[in-house]
Amino acid sequence: MSESIGIYIMSAIYIIAGILHFVKTKMYMIIMPEYLSNHKSLVILSGIAEIILGIGLCIPSLKSISLYCIIAMLIVFLTVHFYMLNNKKASLGIPKWILILRIPLQFALMYWAWLYID
Repeated sequence: MSESIGIYIMSAIYIIAGILHFVKTKMYMIIMPEYLSNHKSLVILSGIAEIILGIGLCIPSLKSISLYCIIAMLIVFLTVHFYMLNNKKASLGIPKWILILRIPLQFALMYWAWLYID
């Protein structure tokens, strides 16, 4: 896959994921760890961050910083994945084996972003 196609696919994924924070706000609030406060604000802010970072991938001067920020964001989002794995309500009825597979997927997404850093 050429680099430009890959970065545009990644961009689309993060923009769509960010938009979903506004479309499915309640679902995202359910998966927020209980020890965090202001769930709705955090869901909205993370959605905005994903959209901005997705757009940033398409702007050459912002691409590298966007990629570093995506990696950092994915590291932070690991807390949500572990919370979903350990909390029945937050698991949203998703089978445990899928929740387990999502954890290495986060690392694969981090690696994918790392590949495009100049």
